[in-house]
Amino acid sequence: MRTNILSTAIALSDQDLLSRIGSLASEEREATAQLVAHLAALELRPSLYAAQGYGSLFDYCTRALGLSEDAACSRTSAARTCRRFPAIVEDLASGTLSLTSVRLLAPHLTAENHEVVLARPRNKARGEIQALVAELAPRPDVPASVRKLPEREIEKGQGLGPLPSSSADEPVSALQGTSASVQAGEDAASEEQLSASTSPRPTAPAAVEVLSPRRYRVQFTIGQEAHDQLQRVQALLRREIPNGDPGVIFERALALLAREVEKAKLGRPSKPPRRLRANTGPGGAYETRIRFETDEGVGHERRSSRYIPRAVKRAVWYRDRGLCALVSESGRRCAERNFLELHHIQRYALDGPATVENISLRCRRHNQYEAEIVFGPREPSVVREAREGYWSGSEMA
Repeated sequence: MRTNILSTAIALSDQDLLSRIGSLASEEREATAQLVAHLAALELRPSLYAAQGYGSLFDYCTRALGLSEDAACSRTSAARTCRRFPAIVEDLASGTLSLTSVRLLAPHLTAENHEVVLARPRNKARGEIQALVAELAPRPDVPASVRKLPEREIEKGQGLGPLPSSSADEPVSALQGTSASVQAGEDAASEEQLSASTSPRPTAPAAVEVLSPRRYRVQFTIGQEAHDQLQRVQALLRREIPNGDPGVIFERALALLAREVEKAKLGRPSKPPRRLRANTGPGGAYETRIRFETDEGVGHERRSSRYIPRAVKRAVWYRDRGLCALVSESGRRCAERNFLELHHIQRYALDGPATVENISLRCRRHNQYEAEIVFGPREPSVVREAREGYWSGSEMA
């Protein structure tokens, strides 16, 4: 009788679960490296898969092995690269290089540079690999352009997706062409090619692509109102930006938006807030009331700690560099920068003060995690409403 894998995993203790996941990840890396090495050997013997009715290694991977097209592309690309540079197999097994890293770097590896190049991307994220590729093969800035999308694509809520590959015998080039075509917005696609593809295609996400060191290509779609505003701004800035480059306008607009958002989130007072008066009520420190001088003038009385002065928010934001500041027992710091919250090191419910020393940035998950350590698991049925006129100070972004 086959054991229910999910039930077995759920039944594990916390430590056993983490240990098992680590072991499985290591086994997966080893198995992937073994598969890549065997595919490299199989490609040297094409008659083996040809005799079984498969016309290419890619066809064999998808139909015989049941791999997805993307997985087949990554593994066949890595197999060919490993034949040129066998040391990559060991890096795949150890996890210092990923299939994505090998696929992105493969076109730029040579007998002269492969040792130096492969030593740099070890344990790097995809964005860092793309930056390295841009350094190895920098591309010029793309010309500014504003194009109207086909009406039928807009009505369907679809973007210009990738065109189908013309040959299954070239999975690697097909994959690379797909990626480039999505990010380039299908500049070379004709109306006939677009109409030929009848299957639904999802909207292409906004793309940020590294072209060369410190130069990026950004692609997104705007609506009619934003397009009209762009044209008005181009006309108003003709003297300063004669060619009306949308990229330059975007940079200037982004700088203005950053200042506006920073002011709304962190504030920019002419002088730092100061404590004007403190009254200690019958409840002791928990009932303390403090009046703060805010950007808008002298504010009403606020319960201590729940209200966090803007000067404290700013100091905490810059000190923690806009990142979750939780550091694990192993010394790893969380790198999350989205949906950050202001975390009381000494909990607010335990009279923790709203000071720079006691406030730290946390992502939503880690803020909840540390609260559960102190107070136990959160009860979904318990809802605590914020007091009217008080900002909780928990959300930063």
